[in-house]
Amino acid sequence: MAKPFASSADLDEKQQSLEILADGVYALTAEGDPNVGAIEGEDFLVCFEALATPAAARKWLSRLREYTDKPVRYLVLSHYHAVRVLGASAFDADIILTHERTRDLIAERGEADWASEYGRMPRLFDQPESIPGLTWPTATFSDRFTIDLGGQRGELVLQYCGRGHTEGDIVAWLPRQGILFAGDLVEAQAALYTGDAFHHEWATSTLDRLAGFGARALVGGRGDVARGEDACAAAISQTRGFLDTMREEVGAVYHRGGSLPEAFAAAHAALEPRFGQWPIFEHCLPFDVARLWEEYDGVERPTIWTAQRDREVWEQLQS
Repeated sequence: MAKPFASSADLDEKQQSLEILADGVYALTAEGDPNVGAIEGEDFLVCFEALATPAAARKWLSRLREYTDKPVRYLVLSHYHAVRVLGASAFDADIILTHERTRDLIAERGEADWASEYGRMPRLFDQPESIPGLTWPTATFSDRFTIDLGGQRGELVLQYCGRGHTEGDIVAWLPRQGILFAGDLVEAQAALYTGDAFHHEWATSTLDRLAGFGARALVGGRGDVARGEDACAAAISQTRGFLDTMREEVGAVYHRGGSLPEAFAAAHAALEPRFGQWPIFEHCLPFDVARLWEEYDGVERPTIWTAQRDREVWEQLQS
């Protein structure tokens, strides 16, 4: 029997959990759905990620408002994917902040990504008619951007650590509290989506830089919050392990002259025992392997995913 396309059959609502990680530092997790966060400044908020629609974002904000009524000065978007950015209008932020490459990617492939992700994960698009259009940053940076939180709250450092999940991923680091919002560069007990990735750089230098923060709490793109240095290191190690296994299996098939379906079968067999029960594993893997295969084939930048290409790859590999 053919498997349902991507997450199209995943219609069950997930239980959301709002966690207070430190004074004025919040994370919302939801059983493998995209995570979001917020950091209080002296008289303003910095929000991290925006969810897929304004309607979904307003539900998160209503929970956050149980703890703080400060206005949102900065909305930080870790990368360009639709489920992370299209809810931005709900925040009424003074500044929408991304890496400069994220702006370029929105211009190049934002519309296609919107259609692609809506087809793959319809449940996340609560009231899609509430989306006013593509989300555009109002400020960008290339390497590092520091926000003074005021008073005794310290600073929030936004950092580009290299190519990984996309060309433009950034993380948010609270040095005083030791808390890292890693976006989709790290997943804690959730499968990796790597369809727009740079696998070799991500698995090596980019994750090395993330490990170098020495985080004591880590909020990944999906999954539970990692608490304690050992748990944070384990989340990074799990992410690296997923990438390394893919690289080993797909690379071996490619270099012996095998086919893309053979590479998918090899990667699935190697990954499934350890990662197969993680959220969206079956959903992600065909797109992951297709992107890694083209990297071995010398395609430097990811081919744009469209709704049509999604279905073609799925039918080739997962049906």
